[in-house]
Amino acid sequence: MASKACHSTSPGSRGRKPSHIPVAGDNAFSASGEGGYVRKLLNRTAWFLLCVPLLVNSGEVVRKKNPDTGLLSWKVKESGLSIEFIQVLPDYVAAVYGSRDIPPAVLESMAGYCVFGTILKNESAQELTYRMADWRYVTRDGSEHRIKTKTEWVAEWKGRGVSYRWSLLPDDQVFEPGDWSQGFITFRLPPDSVFDLKFSWRYQGEEHTGTIRDMRCAPARPPGE
Repeated sequence: MASKACHSTSPGSRGRKPSHIPVAGDNAFSASGEGGYVRKLLNRTAWFLLCVPLLVNSGEVVRKKNPDTGLLSWKVKESGLSIEFIQVLPDYVAAVYGSRDIPPAVLESMAGYCVFGTILKNESAQELTYRMADWRYVTRDGSEHRIKTKTEWVAEWKGRGVSYRWSLLPDDQVFEPGDWSQGFITFRLPPDSVFDLKFSWRYQGEEHTGTIRDMRCAPARPPGE
């Protein structure tokens, strides 16, 4: 069953950059808790960026480069949905999970994945949903691949004796107007890999699809090092 996305209820809060990260089945993260790591990352990479418009299907993708970190992000708005993907360095991912006393074997299992911070928002006046199981990424050899979902990660960690479920983007969610969600999304690719992302969502009773071409995983080390 799809979880409910975070809903803004305070006056004037809609349209602002989200301040914390809701995860399906969990309480919203506080700034001082686990979610604070991802929140700080997304806030740090989302401001004062250089924009490069790209065309994708009927929507416009804006690629941004953070002049301070050199990291990239991709954002598209189409048919009610606003979605943004922000590169996350491998060392940052290791620091986030390592600080929670995650066993080394679990950290090593994540080392083969590149990670993006992701922000989704319903900017329409209608209900909107997504289901990550339907999303695919296409590598340079033309092969399509499934995205490993939060449910799959949590089950794997549980099998290794780790009860941890924070920071990952939920598998699927229902967004009322103005609702939003944030979290990590993972791709089984090495640093600097280039791929196309095919994503989908339901809006006004219809299935919508989009493709962001030439997304790139974060480098192994910070740009410039």
